[in-house]
Amino acid sequence: MLQEAIFAGFGGQGVLSMGMILAYAGMIEKKQVCWMPSYGPEMRGGTANAVTIVSDNMISSPIISRYDTVVALNQPSVEKFESRVKPGGNIIYDSTNILIPPTRTDINIYAVPGSEEAVKLKNIKVLNLIMLGAMIKATNAVNTETVPKALEQVLPERYHKLIPLNMEAFKVGMSYVK
Repeated sequence: MLQEAIFAGFGGQGVLSMGMILAYAGMIEKKQVCWMPSYGPEMRGGTANAVTIVSDNMISSPIISRYDTVVALNQPSVEKFESRVKPGGNIIYDSTNILIPPTRTDINIYAVPGSEEAVKLKNIKVLNLIMLGAMIKATNAVNTETVPKALEQVLPERYHKLIPLNMEAFKVGMSYVK
């Protein structure tokens, strides 16, 4: 199994955390992982993305230009990365905020109203776990049971009380992938 993914959006949307949670889940499962964040100088509100690779075998290079999966939280991310999804790959996008959806016919496209669902859960900060839930359900990159353990390692201890809400958001995201 090899999953080369990029999580992309604006700073402050939890893009880097999505990639990190996936990487930690992979490590817990004794897989080879790589997490490479990238963000503009503005950080909150600027562009941000994180490449995360999870593999059963050694990872030869963290530098990749084509992805198995793109998780896009804003319109610029769809526009930038849609063409870089490998044929047969996935693009998972926040349909609440993206007005011009992806149009390729050679990939799997998942419209997830992540921001809308996060508002229903009364915490917009869980958008990233909603989208991560959809991504993991679509790819089986890691086992869903590993995610709460990864959250415990990624979140500072003062936020551990939010793990149940994050896992509820994760399950909501999974429900959008059939």
